[in-house]
Amino acid sequence: MPDLLDLAPPTALAPAQDLSLFPLAPLALLAGTLLTACGGGSDGGTGASSGTSGSAGAPGAGTAGSGSNADAPPTPAPLTPAPAPTPAPTPAPTPGPTPAPTPAPSPAPTPAPTPAPQPAAPPPPPTDAEAARFLAQAGFAAPATDIDAVKANGYAAWLDAQFALPVSTGHYDWMVERGYAVTANIYSFAGVESTLWRKLISAPDVLRQRVALALSEIFVISMNGLEVNWRGLLTAAYMDVLEQHAFGNYRALLEAVTLSPAMGAYLNLRGNQKEDARTGRLPDENYARECMQLFSIGLVQLNADGSAKLGSDGRPLETYAQAQISDLARVFTGWEYDGASSTDPAYVRRPMVHIASRFSPGAKRALAVDIPAGMDGATAMRTALDTLASHPNVGPFIGRQLIQRLVASNPSAAYVGRVAAVWNNNGAGVRGDLRAVVKAILLDREARSAPAGPAGGKLREPLLRFLQWARSFSAMSPTGLWNVGDTSSPSSRLGQSPLRSGSVFSFYRPGYVPPNSRLGSQGVTAPEFQLCNESTVAGYLNFMQAVISNGVGEVKASYAAELAMAGNPATLVASLALRLGGGGISAATEATISNAIATINASTDSGKLNRVYAAVLLLMAAPEYLIQK
Repeated sequence: MPDLLDLAPPTALAPAQDLSLFPLAPLALLAGTLLTACGGGSDGGTGASSGTSGSAGAPGAGTAGSGSNADAPPTPAPLTPAPAPTPAPTPAPTPGPTPAPTPAPSPAPTPAPTPAPQPAAPPPPPTDAEAARFLAQAGFAAPATDIDAVKANGYAAWLDAQFALPVSTGHYDWMVERGYAVTANIYSFAGVESTLWRKLISAPDVLRQRVALALSEIFVISMNGLEVNWRGLLTAAYMDVLEQHAFGNYRALLEAVTLSPAMGAYLNLRGNQKEDARTGRLPDENYARECMQLFSIGLVQLNADGSAKLGSDGRPLETYAQAQISDLARVFTGWEYDGASSTDPAYVRRPMVHIASRFSPGAKRALAVDIPAGMDGATAMRTALDTLASHPNVGPFIGRQLIQRLVASNPSAAYVGRVAAVWNNNGAGVRGDLRAVVKAILLDREARSAPAGPAGGKLREPLLRFLQWARSFSAMSPTGLWNVGDTSSPSSRLGQSPLRSGSVFSFYRPGYVPPNSRLGSQGVTAPEFQLCNESTVAGYLNFMQAVISNGVGEVKASYAAELAMAGNPATLVASLALRLGGGGISAATEATISNAIATINASTDSGKLNRVYAAVLLLMAAPEYLIQK
């Protein structure tokens, strides 16, 4: 997506022997290009595109010409009269030829049988670049083994193999096994970031990890807002819920999220009680509001392609009003932890339970569905969730966000519509089948064809860039501690860290349109640019320079394959560009980086390492890398 911002590869990088000088060129490049699209912006639903059609002209009419014959000259009269001619004898009549017998009509030829239609030829296998691009969308990186598997078996087979993998060791179990479930950690997040990085960097079920991470940015909780007991284990158990339901059914996911102790603590569902006229207490509306606005139907009514439905005044139609939030808040009363304890954290992984005495009595409504007085709280909650999950908005609303997280920031209406159709029916009459939806997103023609227009692709999140580095170069934790830590600092780290968004609205709004940019002038949504500013650009570069060279904590990469190519800068850069850029790095940028690293003396092992470090850093700073097409 470089053309979004008129980004162009640098024409030259200053030669340098000292690796520490290399960030200066990409930093200047990024500051002068990416920052034009950074800062505050507006939410703009979906972009609309229009096309023009031409018309064919009518065929021309021909004209006919006419000719004339001239009169012949007269024949002159003879001078001497001619004698009368002697009449010739009348010849006998010559018999006419005998007519040939009428031939019998020839039988009509037997028509040749219509050949049976031949099946369409299978598509050619993916190229290395196409496989690498797919793997960056479906996971975090493109290891050579996965590139080979995609080329040999195709995209769908790779997805099916990932779907078949069991869930890897859960976060809660890992923390217990590592000794974090002790009372000394009751008010601590100790261990939870280690297990999050552990699975994001090394778990074999990479597709599940990618989808669970995407879900964590939609069904948001944040460590920044969990000031409760056993907060680290509570967070770990919530991520386990997202992983377990990543390929399941949306309706089951919505209920699991609703009843998770982490969500109960984060959005005040836990402990929410019925109204009390004596004290003036009313049910807390926090979860009711966010469950509708963020986790299911959104603020405005949508067409199947994600575009807003408009009223007679031309304004979007709202999906609900304040009265419906208040009613749903009454439905969501009476829920509490299942056996809270200050010595045993096991309750943080059990669904909350209902306490009837805290439930709001009387009739209620969930949108247009009546919940009669006398219905018990658990049934009322499930009725409300059934109502939300069956709303026509859910497919385009959640489906579009999943497209944004995996493939493209500004998907076309047609793309959203195709995914929403699979959401509504997976082919077997099942609604909300997340496995089918993920497959539809990743196999869609807009996902598998690199977009040429300015609205295609997405800015890679800083977190995804770091994870790509870690998986591309087999980063490992020799101690098993995975002590990457909190990477939220915008000035010295990534400005983003798993499950550490600033609010329930995640790191960015799905409808964010960068102001004062070509994107903004065209109404193109680009949520990831909400994280982009002067501080995050510099912080990312400085952090990655240190990480590429030294690792982070005791998590370090291996560059054995790259060191073998360090003697040939062009070969090294081409290999890295394929795996990191998935075919999106231009030949001009590759040449620029090759020329730059060629100035580093590679006659020693340390010199070869410096070449590798510089090549990786410069590629990961290039606009053509940062914009994932």
